[in-house]
Amino acid sequence: MSDVSEFVRTVKKAAVEAVEALKPVNLYFGEVISVSPLQINVEQKMLLNTAQLVLSERVTRHRTAAEGAAGREEIVVCSALAEGDKVILARQQEGQKFFVLDRIGGIG
Repeated sequence: MSDVSEFVRTVKKAAVEAVEALKPVNLYFGEVISVSPLQINVEQKMLLNTAQLVLSERVTRHRTAAEGAAGREEIVVCSALAEGDKVILARQQEGQKFFVLDRIGGIG
């Protein structure tokens, strides 16, 4: 009987893994609750910290080149996350890393 139970558990596990393999990325919604240190509350279920987050350029303060009246110049884009920002995140399959894709909604 033990062999049958073990076989059933193995088949169930394989089925669950097959279904999960069809979803390489899961999307989540969150809210920035702190910027120093960075913490994001995800769907009121889990609190993510800096070690678990990878930020896209769209949610960071960064420099970029632009064409201006005086020619090509470097400008600072101030788009760093702020407390209260609503964000969309992608979770690495079977991982603990979350990629912060962008803010949600308009200017608040």
